[in-house]
Amino acid sequence: MTSYTFTSATILLLLITDPLGNIPIFASALRNVPSSRRPWVIVREVAIAFGLLLSFMFMGEGFLRQMNLSDLALQLAGAVVLFLIALRMIFPSAREAGSPLPEGEPLIVPLAIPALAGPSALATVLLLVSQAPERRLEWVGALSVTMAVCAVVLVLADRIQRLVGERVVLAFERLMGLILVAVSVEMLLRGLKVLVPQLLRG
Repeated sequence: MTSYTFTSATILLLLITDPLGNIPIFASALRNVPSSRRPWVIVREVAIAFGLLLSFMFMGEGFLRQMNLSDLALQLAGAVVLFLIALRMIFPSAREAGSPLPEGEPLIVPLAIPALAGPSALATVLLLVSQAPERRLEWVGALSVTMAVCAVVLVLADRIQRLVGERVVLAFERLMGLILVAVSVEMLLRGLKVLVPQLLRG
């Protein structure tokens, strides 16, 4: 099973956490927070998401053993989840419509979880560790870079939207969705290459 490099793992995590796509979610959740306070709230929520993903990265092997899950099952499930996430990026719906947001300053939900550290991000860090547990520090580095980029993009969200325009942000998110579709299909094909011979032998 082909393993990821530091660069490809970082790109994959950036596609999953989707900081550009999360700009509207953060803007809506922080609308009642004073503008001077928002950067600190964003950094705090990114730090919480980072801590959760980091804990999954170190507890991933034990979790897989406890749930009696194989690396192959995780890869196939991850491919399906990534494909669904990618479709949502390419064909966006009103993701926030009908979902009530807490009044005042948000804490953990909905920004840290599930906006940044959602099921797909958790599955991805588990997949990275399960494929190459000896490179755990490398995955920690990839996750650190990803969270740093998320923090910078979200703190500068207003400036980014004013600079490039909302249409450009949406177009870029759809482009990332197309790349993520290709990644998910590749993951699925690699998993099937392992699964089909097992089924034929069985």
